[in-house]
Parts: sequence; C-alpha cells; structure tokens
Amino acid sequence: MTETNKHIEVWYGAKYSKEEAENVSGIKTIYWLSEFNKVFYDLMTEAETIYFNTNEHYRQAVEIETREDRFIKKCKLDFPAHKWEKSNQILQQIRGVKEPEEIEILQTACDITNKGFRRILPFVKPGIMEFEIEAEFMHEFLRNRSDGFAYTPIIASGYSACVLHYIENNKECKDGDMLLMDVGADYANYSSDMTRTIPVNGKFSERQKEIYNAVLRVKNEATKMLSPGVLWAEYQKEVGKIMSSELLELGLIDKVDVKNEDPNWPAYKKYFMHGTSHHMGLDTHDYGQLKLPMKANMVFTVEPGIYIPEENMGIRLEDDVVVQETGLPINLMKNIPVEVEEIEDLMNS
Repeated sequence: MTETNKHIEVWYGAKYSKEEAENVSGIKTIYWLSEFNKVFYDLMTEAETIYFNTNEHYRQAVEIETREDRFIKKCKLDFPAHKWEKSNQILQQIRGVKEPEEIEILQTACDITNKGFRRILPFVKPGIMEFEIEAEFMHEFLRNRSDGFAYTPIIASGYSACVLHYIENNKECKDGDMLLMDVGADYANYSSDMTRTIPVNGKFSERQKEIYNAVLRVKNEATKMLSPGVLWAEYQKEVGKIMSSELLELGLIDKVDVKNEDPNWPAYKKYFMHGTSHHMGLDTHDYGQLKLPMKANMVFTVEPGIYIPEENMGIRLEDDVVVQETGLPINLMKNIPVEVEEIEDLMNS
C-alpha cells in the first residue's frame, strides 16, 4: 500500500498505518509500494515460474498497451531465465465459482437494485424523461450504500428499446410505449444486473402483455435449465428452441422460417439476437469458464428478449441466479416485481 505522510493526509485524508491495516485485514505481512522492487526481486530469486495475468475475457477489446503489458515485458527482461505461464485459466476457475460470502454480497447488490426499481414504478408517467428515471435509480442506490451503477444504465422507451446498447437516456417516455430498463447496483465491488420492461402509462395493452408474458415464460424455462454439468453452448441452443416456439405462437415467425433457417443464424434471431446468460460477479460480465460444464455456485444472468422495431417495442427481462448442486437455481432477484399484475398495481398505487 502507499506510504502515508502529513502531506497526503492534508490533501487526501488520513491513510492506514501498517498496524491499522493489519487490524482491519488480518494480514500480518504488509509492505509499502515503494518497497515493491526489492521484495519482488527477493521472491524471484527463489521462484522458477512466473504466472502472468493476461486479459483473455471474451468481450475484451483493448487496443493499447496496458500497465499489465508493460509489467510483463519488464519481468521477461529482468528475469530471462525464468519460465512463465498464464494465470488466466486459474482466474477463470476462481472467478467463475463463487464463495458463500460473494453470493451474500451479490444478494445485497440485487436487494438495492430491487429498492431502486420499486422507487421508480410509481414515478414513471407519460412525459417523464428517461434521464429523470436514471436519476431516481442513482438516488436510491447511493442512499443504500451502493457504489452507484454497476454499468452504464439503459433507460430505453419506445423504439430505443430495440437498440440493444442504447445509453443516451435522453428521450421523453410517451403514453402507450413500453420502457426497458437494464440497470444494476454495484455493492462492495460486486455487480447486479437487472432488466425490467414496464408500460409507461402503468397499464399493459393486450399486445404488450402477450409479448411480455412470452418473454417471461422463456426466462422461467431457461432458469430451470441452469444446473451442474450443463454446457453453456447447448443451453443457448435449447433456449433458442423455447423462444422459437413462443415466436411461432405469436405469429412473428412461421414454420417455413424455421424449416429454412440458417443453423448459424436461426429464425428466432430476427427477434432475439443476443445471448441468454453470462457470468457475473466482480464484473457485470465476469470471468468464468464457458466451454466447460457448469458448476454449483456459478452465478449467471438469465435475460431473454423480444424486439419488434416495427411496433416500437422491445421487451427484455433479466434476473441473476445461482446454480445449485441439486434442484433449481436460487434467484437473487426473486423479490423484484416481474408479473404483469404486480407491476401494474405498484405503478398505480
């Protein structure tokens, strides 16, 4: 840690001494950052292999040299006779399977998100601006000791809900439109990730209810499928079959579409073009093995959606769930309203 002094205390506030840091953390061996090079060199004289941290997340898109990259270069230059390995596979295993303490923190993050959602339900009315809703979420998150949004929130009304990464949040919510909100609170560095879609005027039309309940059924069925031994890619295919069935019932696709579909881009993808689940934890899209069978205590989102641009409507529903050794996953967002009747009651209360 950085060594404190009177100058730092005046400008940034008091920092822990080594003794205070030990009392808080339980860690007995503590060094100042200024001692790093000496301590690291001493350790390297006794080590044979260096495990490097490399960014191998499937969503990474870093195009510039990072501090980590420079550190790896320096290590190879300073210790050319050492062997080196990558630590990413170890990281994927550790980050992918959560400890009970981590799940408890994730539950707290989800509970704060629940408070934010319940705050905005009676607040939303025709004429409200999307950014006003964003502000209400932030208010509730901060007053509950959240660190703020776990990711840039999506507050998308009407057609904007069909733009998957819409983050402008600057439009008016209009009577008759649906409002999609992809929002999550961050707590103690752990992320929650919720999506709910509600009618701006507080009452679902029959068409909106029809699409909404189809998405809800897919979410519920997909959740049941998450269990140890399941392969992520096969799970995605099975969810696709469930979604295809719902879209056939809705008349959005027909049997000819399914019969002639491209296996690499099935017919349902016209209305549900993204994945159903991803790991979450210390990051909204957390590290975790996706090509090996699922394990107990992995935490996934479940987030199907149906997007119909020609109807100015996009509906997505998303919960965060914990895979169990036996039985159904635990839904960390089970207390967040999702049924049509409950949402309407709370919006009009």
